[in-house]
Amino acid sequence: MSVTEKRPQFWKALKRSCQIAGSVDVGFFFIFHLLSSPILAWVNVVSVTMYGVAYRAIGRKQNGLAISLIWLEVIVHAGLGTVLIGWDSGFHYYLLIFIPAVFVSMGFSAALVALAGLWTYYVGLYLLMWFTQPLQPIAAGALLGVYLFNLSVVFAMFGYLSFFYLKTVTKASRKLRQMATTDPLTGLLNRRHMTYLVEKELARFRRNGRPMAFLLFDIDYFKEVNDQYGHETGDRILEDVARIIKNQVRAEDLIARWGGEEFLVVLPGTRLQSARISAERIREALMAHKWQGANGQRIEITTSAGVSECCANDDLNSSINRADRALYCSKEHGRNRVEQEAV
Repeated sequence: MSVTEKRPQFWKALKRSCQIAGSVDVGFFFIFHLLSSPILAWVNVVSVTMYGVAYRAIGRKQNGLAISLIWLEVIVHAGLGTVLIGWDSGFHYYLLIFIPAVFVSMGFSAALVALAGLWTYYVGLYLLMWFTQPLQPIAAGALLGVYLFNLSVVFAMFGYLSFFYLKTVTKASRKLRQMATTDPLTGLLNRRHMTYLVEKELARFRRNGRPMAFLLFDIDYFKEVNDQYGHETGDRILEDVARIIKNQVRAEDLIARWGGEEFLVVLPGTRLQSARISAERIREALMAHKWQGANGQRIEITTSAGVSECCANDDLNSSINRADRALYCSKEHGRNRVEQEAV
């Protein structure tokens, strides 16, 4: 996979940048007409055209063409503006915008080469203007106006790119955190993060004795469902089970996909009998749901559950093991039922 395919958000931002840069060049067209600099005025017409073509190229996934046009436009435009009206016009600042962009749009080695070329061009342009005079100098007041305009545009572009990178990094961080803590199919907590959160609840239990109950659900005969109706139907059933359980518990309760077809619910502040009532409510809600296969055929889905309450000397494993033994009892006694393990 190419760099351009790996970073779609960058190209989305670059597409927006083409719109901004094209609008700026439209403004420059009128500014340089007023300053009696027709060469630079018509250069901006070419620039607007190039940005328009680059914009369409990005939309068509022709990212190599787009970046080449943008590089060419900025390098030529910055060079012409500097040579014609002077270094103090600030056109050279546009070259600096490429510094963060090269590492996003290219591989590392290519970016280093591009950065070295950019530095060489920038220094060469500076040295050229150190020893020569502008070809079409403008009045000092007009030159100051052009400088401030260019500086403002570059500040705005850097601000936009900084905001874009911050937003992208924040979004990526949030996505990575979600991937690390949730089950990708059901969206529930994964086993690892559930363990971390329950350990915190256990620490609270040991400090203040706040009760805590565990519900362990298992879908009855789920392997047969997968074998008969296919894994796509099985995945959809798992998603629906997760959604129904989530709708039947409180916001403070913890829910995880604990195994293939097992779901663990932790109820802070709940005693054993109340937990059993909650488990029965969830089991009945699951049984009442109209389960269907891919072709609309009716499927009978039931669940068995085991319930336990955290005891004084419990750790995570002992509490869940008691719920697991209760779940085993419910399987042994005919399934589609809730059993509680004696404390």
